[in-house]
This record gives sequence, C-alpha cells and structure tokens, in this order.
Amino acid sequence: MKGIQFLVNDKGEKTSVLIDLEEYRELWEDFYDAIIALERAEEPRETLESVQQELIRSGKLSG
Repeated sequence: MKGIQFLVNDKGEKTSVLIDLEEYRELWEDFYDAIIALERAEEPRETLESVQQELIRSGKLSG
C-alpha cells in the first residue's frame, strides 16, 4: 500500500508501521483518538453540571 511501510523483526514478524502523514493524516488522527479514548476509559467521570459549577467558581464562566 502506498504510504504505508511495515517494520519487521528478525523473524519477519511485523512489529511497527510507518505512515506517510501527508497522505494519511486524517486516518492517523482517527487512530490516535481511538487509542487515547481507550487509555482514558477507566478514568473517573465528571458531570457537565459539576464542570460548569467549577468554571463559574473560578471565574472562567458566567453563571
């Protein structure tokens, strides 16, 4: 595939991939966003209301 190269180990197993960002930037961004979402899946959540209240208290949002 043009713009995609695989790196292999001594056994010929694919270990890494090089992606031409000029050609596949949007695909990479989607892939990266998915990785970040998976990493954050177990993080505690805050409600929209609690975030808004904190922004109001800190003066960053008018209430």
